[in-house]
Amino acid sequence: MNNYEILITNDDGYEAEGLHALKEAISSIEDVHVTVVAPANEKSACGHSLTLHHPLKFVEVDDDFFKLADGTPSDCVYLSLSAIYGDERKPDLVISGINKGSNMGEDITYSGTASAAMEAVLHDIPAIAISQVVDFTEPFVDYTLAAKTAKELVVKIKNGSFPLPKRQFLNVNVPNGLKEAKMRPTYAGYRFYCNDAHLHRNPRGEEYYWLGLHPLAFDVRKGKEHLMCDYDAITGGFISISPIQLDMSAYESMHRLKEWL
Repeated sequence: MNNYEILITNDDGYEAEGLHALKEAISSIEDVHVTVVAPANEKSACGHSLTLHHPLKFVEVDDDFFKLADGTPSDCVYLSLSAIYGDERKPDLVISGINKGSNMGEDITYSGTASAAMEAVLHDIPAIAISQVVDFTEPFVDYTLAAKTAKELVVKIKNGSFPLPKRQFLNVNVPNGLKEAKMRPTYAGYRFYCNDAHLHRNPRGEEYYWLGLHPLAFDVRKGKEHLMCDYDAITGGFISISPIQLDMSAYESMHRLKEWL
C-alpha cells in the first residue's frame, strides 16, 4: 500500500515554529509521508503571488524538507507539483501553516497561508490552511491545539474523504490559550479595517513607514445571522473551520449590473 502523500508549506518561513509543530504532528500519522517546501523568508500577507521575474531555487534543509529561496507560498506549491512530484503523481493533500496569527474574514485575501491552499485546489488537490490566533504581545505561542486539530482533520480525510468540492479549501483558525476546543463550521466574517501606517525618520532625516497590524474587529454578514462567523467562533472558544471557494463572482449583483449597463 502506498503512503498517503502530504505536502506542507507556510508563509512564515521554513524555520517557523508553527511549521515544525505541524510537520511533527502529521508525520506521526501511520502510512503518511510528508514533504515540506517552505519559503526561505517570511512572506506574510503576500497574497496569491507567483515569482515571475527571477529564478527560484530549492535548497535542501533535511530529508524531504526544502526551502525555496525568495519564493512565496504559492511558488512553493506550484513548483513542488512540477519539480518534486511531476506528471506521474500528486500529493493527496496540501496543508499550509500553522500560521502565527489569524486568517479570518477578508484577511484571507491578503494571506500567504490561505493562498498556498488556493494554489493547491487550483490543481485539484484538497487543501487546508490552518492558523493560530495569537496575542502578538505574548512572547510564547502554543501550537499544541492547532497541531492536534490538523492531525485530527488529516486522519478524518485520509480515512474517509475530503468534505468539499473542487476549488474549495478548508480555512481553519484555532483559538489562543486553550488545551481543548470543539470544531464549528463557520463562514468568513465581515472584517473592519483601518489605515494604520506609522511614519518614522532615519538618522539622515529621511522618512519611512511601517504598516501597522489592524485590531481584530468583525461583524456578521447581513442575511447570515443564522450561521456562525469565524470571529464569533474564536471568541466563543471554538475552532473555526470555514469552507472557502475561489469563485469570487458576485452572482447576486449580475442583474443590477445588467440594468446599469
